Amino acid sequence: MTEAYIVDTARTPRGIGKQGKGALAEQHPQHLAAAVLRAIKDRNNLDTSTVDDVIWSVSTQDGMQAGDLGRMAALDAGYDVTSSGMTLDRFCGGGITSVNLAAAQVMSGMADCVVAGGTEMMSLTAQMAKEKMQAGLKPPMMGSYNERLQKVHPQSHQGICGDAIATMEGFTREELDEVGYRSQQRAAQAIEEGRFDKSIVPVVDDEGTVILDREEFPRPQTTREGLAQLEPAFTKIADVPLDANGTTFRKLVNQKYPDLDIKNFHHAGNSSGVVDGAAAVLVASKDYCEKHGLKPRARIVATANMGDDPTLMLNAPVPAAKKVLEKAGLTKDDIDLWEINEAFAVVAAKFVRDLELDWDNVNVNGGSIALGHPIGATGSILIGTIVDELERQGKSRGLVTMCAAGGMAPAIIVERVDGFED
Repeated sequence: MTEAYIVDTARTPRGIGKQGKGALAEQHPQHLAAAVLRAIKDRNNLDTSTVDDVIWSVSTQDGMQAGDLGRMAALDAGYDVTSSGMTLDRFCGGGITSVNLAAAQVMSGMADCVVAGGTEMMSLTAQMAKEKMQAGLKPPMMGSYNERLQKVHPQSHQGICGDAIATMEGFTREELDEVGYRSQQRAAQAIEEGRFDKSIVPVVDDEGTVILDREEFPRPQTTREGLAQLEPAFTKIADVPLDANGTTFRKLVNQKYPDLDIKNFHHAGNSSGVVDGAAAVLVASKDYCEKHGLKPRARIVATANMGDDPTLMLNAPVPAAKKVLEKAGLTKDDIDLWEINEAFAVVAAKFVRDLELDWDNVNVNGGSIALGHPIGATGSILIGTIVDELERQGKSRGLVTMCAAGGMAPAIIVERVDGFED
């Protein structure tokens, strides 16, 4: 089987995902995607007529994010018209899945060079959700689930699921707040030391003026005391009627777990931030790299996908990590660094506890609580982050995984390389 290598990664800074407040909120999603695709092209002197495909992740494919963003953004970035593009949706997991599919294409020999990545303009999706609800339509998270499916696999709001898992697993508010505090402190240190500089590319307008060249979301001034004072975020929404039958998000969980008295633990300080962003990863074969003078930075060791209980939604990362380790013939002791997306503090806390990991090797540069979670892009961002950090620390292997709606989790293991051995 052909090996697949990561040659380069690029991402935008993450802007606050609120119209009128975030620096990127007025941009077209294609503009963000094109920024990172153009960076991949220019930094690697990439002949885009040799790019077999652009595989892109976008979770909310509606409005300006509809219409095969992968293809449109590649054209916007000046890629040759022969370089095709596609767009996929695995909810939060799409940014990993786009890279995994790129790797699979290269490993199978059906492609030599693929650019993968993702985009999410949450400032747009939040506005679209508000407009739909004002029009009397179902909340976006309910829109894809029919009543028949809900009777078999009730699926709730992700924040309610986070609170449900925390309740079931016995985590305390203080433990979850510590995850949020740690994320902010580590992100602040990473930014101060320039650990993200290798991958971040500024977003500029059509005249070349810089719109955003730094992370906009982090709150380095966060304290434990401040987190303790924040009100839970999902108390009210848990009991809002969703239909004429009085269905609520809480009732959807209790439909399957009737004895569970859900406590409210998560709030803005220990949940992922709402942001805009995009990221790209260049994946190629050894033959392609040698032919085009490219020096790979990492080898893709193994990939995997895992499903779990869709009602609790967020519990698939642990089995996904175990599955990808088994596929690679490795154990957790063979992994130097871990990235688990901080969708909610309980996801990271449960991941570390269940796998008996050391926080010193997990999310060492902070995570989505501090930096934000642009849903379709985050997985690709995390892959770039772990490649950068493996290089910075001179370590070997990293594992990236994340929860996704529907009770899913993709996973990937990468191994640092410094070109090819003679």
